[in-house]
Amino acid sequence: MGRGRAKAKQTKVARELKYYSPDTDLSALERELHGTSQGGGRATSEDRDLEDEDDYGQWSSGRR
Repeated sequence: MGRGRAKAKQTKVARELKYYSPDTDLSALERELHGTSQGGGRATSEDRDLEDEDDYGQWSSGRR
């Protein structure tokens, strides 16, 4: 029976999350969408990982 308080807390948290609107940095979003970074356009480790996956795909397709 003691679920009323927990349910009220969950409802309160859900309502806060639903109506929360943080400030949006539109210039950062634009940079991200255009693929430019503040680091001068240098390749990141994530970019290098994606390139490695392409090379692996060539090697793995020959073996079966």
